[in-house]
Amino acid sequence: MTEQFDFPVASAADPAARRDEVVAQVREHAGEIARELALLQGGDYGERTFETDDGEWTVKYEAGDLQYLRFDGGRTDTYVVSTKQPPDPEALDAALEDYDAFVAAFNRHVRSLDGVLDDAPTEFPDVASTESVVAQRERILGRIRDVANEMSHQLYRYEGGDYGSFAARVAGDRWELKWEGGEASYLRVGGEGGIYLLSQYQPPSAPDVRNLAEHVPAFVEAFNEYVDDLDASLDGVSL
Repeated sequence: MTEQFDFPVASAADPAARRDEVVAQVREHAGEIARELALLQGGDYGERTFETDDGEWTVKYEAGDLQYLRFDGGRTDTYVVSTKQPPDPEALDAALEDYDAFVAAFNRHVRSLDGVLDDAPTEFPDVASTESVVAQRERILGRIRDVANEMSHQLYRYEGGDYGSFAARVAGDRWELKWEGGEASYLRVGGEGGIYLLSQYQPPSAPDVRNLAEHVPAFVEAFNEYVDDLDASLDGVSL
């Protein structure tokens, strides 16, 4: 019975070795194209497709290194070079018949950019400084933070605990002072999604500071009324 399976099996070692040799040569050559393309397009990664009479070639690169070279001949795609499995030898052979046309298409693309920036301007207007705006904003916010910290300190003395908040409605908006350890954590206007007049992160815009700063005294007055009400609640108590 075993005689019927006694047939010689051809070795694929030689064709596979030749394919790997060819792919390595293409990888080295196409890798140069990938590096030039990365310089031209900028960025750490990208891709570009080049058309020939027989199909399309796509070069993908990352950090200037070739990730893959794909040939689309219309019916099937052949990954001539990739980080995964090697191509079929017959598909590789068919694709490489168009490789010279691909290189020519890349070279034409590069040459088409010669002189494209010759008339580009190299002199530009002076850039206005934000120094004075930032300084004024910081001065106003610094004063607001001083007031908010004093309010936080008084709340900390009265309520105890490590953190808390005080809220009041001013000019139709909800103002909330969040404090922690006797210092202001944030001052937010408008509830969730509102404007953080004070925070541990980025400062508000100059227009927001301008629009809200004039209402800070009213917020402080609301706080003072709150404290007065607390004081009045103990009137008449004697021991």
